[in-house]
Formats: sequence, C-alpha cells, structure tokens
Amino acid sequence: MIYIRRRDLLVASLALGATVLGASAAFARSGKTSAKPLPAPAIKKPKKAVPKPKLIVLDPGHGGKDPGALGLRGTEEKQVVIKVARDLQQQLQAGNRYRVLLTRSGDTFIPLRERVARAEEAKADLFLSIHADSHPDADVRGASVYTLSEEGSDREADALAARENGAGMQLSRHSDTVARMLVTMSQRGTVNDSRRFADTIVQTFGRSGVRLLPRSHREAGFAVLTSPDIPAALVELGYLSNRYDEKLLTVPQHQAALGRALRASVDAYFGSGTATRKA
Repeated sequence: MIYIRRRDLLVASLALGATVLGASAAFARSGKTSAKPLPAPAIKKPKKAVPKPKLIVLDPGHGGKDPGALGLRGTEEKQVVIKVARDLQQQLQAGNRYRVLLTRSGDTFIPLRERVARAEEAKADLFLSIHADSHPDADVRGASVYTLSEEGSDREADALAARENGAGMQLSRHSDTVARMLVTMSQRGTVNDSRRFADTIVQTFGRSGVRLLPRSHREAGFAVLTSPDIPAALVELGYLSNRYDEKLLTVPQHQAALGRALRASVDAYFGSGTATRKA
C-alpha cells in the first residue's frame, strides 16, 4: 500500500501549475513576436505621356510633265528637289520625333490644289515646299525662303510666284481672295507661325554655310502656301541657271547638307515654343 504524504502532493501540484503557466506565457510571447505587419500596397506611378510625333508634309515641286527650272547642263528641278526631299524625310524620321508625308514620292505631276488638300486631309503640323529656281541673270545664286502674302515683297518674288503657280490660281491677280484668306490665317496664328518658320530656315542656312540671297525671306502669292491652318514655307535651294549652284545641287553631299539644315530648322521651330498651332 503506497502512502503519499500531503506535503509531497502539494509540492507536485505547485510544480505542475508552474509548468502550465510557463508554457502559456511562452506561447503568448511566441505569438507576439512571429506576427509581422502586412506590407503597404505598392503605389503605381502614372505613366508619362509620350508626345505624339509631329506630321511634316514635304512638297517636292513640279514632277511628271512639269520639269520645273532647267539648268545650264540640263539639270531638271524636279529631279533635284525630290532627292533633297527624300533625304530630308529620312533625317526627320530617324529620331522618331516626326512623321513625314511627301506630296509626291515619284516623278508624277500633282496639281497645286491637290498638294495643299493632301496636307490638310492629313492634318499636317507643318508644310514645306522645296524648289530650285532659275534667273535671267546667270550670276545670281543663293537660297531663299518665301511665305504667303497678298502682294509680293518685290517684282522678282511676284514673278517667281507666277511661274510656280503656272496654270493654277494666279493669287497675285486675286488680291481680295488672298486678303480674306490672310485674315483667316492671322486669326488662327498661321501667318505668324509661317513667318517664324521661314526665319528659322534662313538662320539655320546661315549657320550651316548655305549661300543665301540678299533679303533671304521674301513674300509672294504662292498657291501652294494657302492652307489656312498649316504653317507653310517655300524654300528655293538655289538657282539652276547659275553654274555653281547647279553643280552643287547635283552633289549628293550638298543635298544631304541641305537636308540636315532643313531638319535643324524644323527642330528649332518646334523646340522654340513659338508655334501657336499643335506645337
């Protein structure tokens, strides 16, 4: 018969209670230390808007049945300007900053009104018509830039506009129509933007070493510059009637240099913050 003393039973009970309490406390402590705070939800930063590429319409003059000016060595204006336009197109598209549309991509004749209509239909941001002139005086040489005006800045500008307009609308003979058109352009900022673009070309040509005519920015009633919404300029790269200009305009390196200068002009125009439409 086993006798358990009361004192031993009491000691055993106390020991068992201490063990249970210690385990509970340990469990509680372990629960507190193992619980980790939930991570804060990640905040997504809004994506920066990518600017839409500007649409530039390049208009190589003449084409097809219309060769344009003829050089002393038989160089055709239509061939010179399409080469410069294609080179400029490649340079503008290289940086993915611009989209480029040519009014003619081959040796085809495109009426003046249709050239303007194509640019308007495409909602172009800028229009540049590219030409190479001839002059009765074979010593005259150099580039020049033109914008639309009701009256030519001089007789030579008026004569050039008449030649370029050809059988199209003779704007210089319809001053009332041009005057109304210019009012609309002024209200929309197109006239000022066109003049700023032309001045930018003159400045860039000067820095690039391109020979310029005196009074390099001129004005006349060019039919191809008559879109009321699209800033536009017409550049004459030189005179095919001058033997030096004719030779230069057929040299690929010079054509590429003209393309670089015109590309820099477009960059400066849109980078200046002065364009009031779409810029």
